Amino acid sequence: MNKTKSIYILGIESSCDDTSAAVICNGKILSNVVANQEIHTKYGGVVPELASRAHQQNIVPVIQQAIQQANIDKKDLHAIAFTRGPGLMGSLLVGTSFAKSLSLALDIPLIAVNHMQGHVLAHFIDDEDQQKPPFPFLCLTISGGHTQFVKITNYFDMEVLGETLDDAVGEAYDKSAKILGLPYPGGPLVDKYARLGNPKAFKFTKPKMDGLNFSFSGLKTGILYFIQKNVKENPNFIEENLNDICASIQHTIVEILFDKLKKAVKETGIKHVAIAGGVSANSEIRKVLKATESKYGWTTYIPKFQYTTDNAGMIAIVGYLKYLENNFSEEKTTATARLKVSEK
Repeated sequence: MNKTKSIYILGIESSCDDTSAAVICNGKILSNVVANQEIHTKYGGVVPELASRAHQQNIVPVIQQAIQQANIDKKDLHAIAFTRGPGLMGSLLVGTSFAKSLSLALDIPLIAVNHMQGHVLAHFIDDEDQQKPPFPFLCLTISGGHTQFVKITNYFDMEVLGETLDDAVGEAYDKSAKILGLPYPGGPLVDKYARLGNPKAFKFTKPKMDGLNFSFSGLKTGILYFIQKNVKENPNFIEENLNDICASIQHTIVEILFDKLKKAVKETGIKHVAIAGGVSANSEIRKVLKATESKYGWTTYIPKFQYTTDNAGMIAIVGYLKYLENNFSEEKTTATARLKVSEK
């Protein structure tokens, strides 16, 4: 494949509640448009049926905007990359169907992308503000639906070394926020208030898990009982201690993640460590990871904020890397709600 030629890939992401489209040219992002769905806030979480309807409304204008911002014509595109899974089935079907239709209309290749691979490979977007990790490297992938250690040997050779056996770390953040009466999505709010509090104010029990696997359900239950007990004694307990509670919750979660991360580095001998996924936007996780460089001699890789949450830029980079390998998908390719990071 001649890399000197300008190769334009359109990426489409619709795995959950954000509709996104991006155009990439030879690894550089030209546009990355995201339409958020505010409707879920009043329900305290994503409602799948409402999400798929909103995708249907958003997908055409989002794609039009992405192509316009990239300053190209749709006829300049070389391929359409889309999220095949994992995610909400109804949401995935909107993106999958549209990608197939556009691929047929423009007579250009279709490229199915694993959403989780997108999070990992977002590190390879050609951006001067982020450094690309060398192979092999470890990636801690943390989001509302996933918490896992992935060993990446090359672009499409990924192995899960450990993962959550119940709740994901993002869910632990959001459920903790809900217990505290904070609006959805609560994870960023816990992070915000935690910066103002004392992380050692309250102690929460860390779950004991073998190997490199995680569990957050016990921590979530422990936080619930702790809040219920203290609110019973003092109805104003949350209001009077919100910053300290958030700081203590965040401190516990970050310790759980980094205890396992240190173990993963020791077991593999790989000292190139990246983070990915929506929760990698968390300020404390970024700060602690950066501190490990001098403390343990690791080299760390932290993605730009715009590439952490669900976005089509990460789908477009995977599409571009697959395009270089002529790794295309057939029209009969279907969306799938469950997909491991090691799967196509």
